[in-house]
Amino acid sequence: MSQVFKALSDPTRRRVLQLLQKGPMSAGALCDHFEFSKPTMSAHFAVLKEADLVHAEKTGKSVIYHLKLSVLEEALLGFIHSFGGLAEAPEPPSKTEPEIVR
Repeated sequence: MSQVFKALSDPTRRRVLQLLQKGPMSAGALCDHFEFSKPTMSAHFAVLKEADLVHAEKTGKSVIYHLKLSVLEEALLGFIHSFGGLAEAPEPPSKTEPEIVR
């Protein structure tokens, strides 16, 4: 779970995951969305692969990345359950009771 949250801590990696929600993309196509060097993007891809959030498939000279949404979902659910599950949302104040503002 730590690797997943490390991967999610960076806005560039979160943006890569958002782009991959639309479907698999090549490394080059993903790089086109950023103003970083290819080695920098390669380092971001490595962190995402290490966290098992993406799957890289070599196709000829291209690397195609696929989002592994189930891993992300499992990590987030595990995080929620580590705090005792979901707490119930507090009820909104009734219309007859004045709202207390601190």
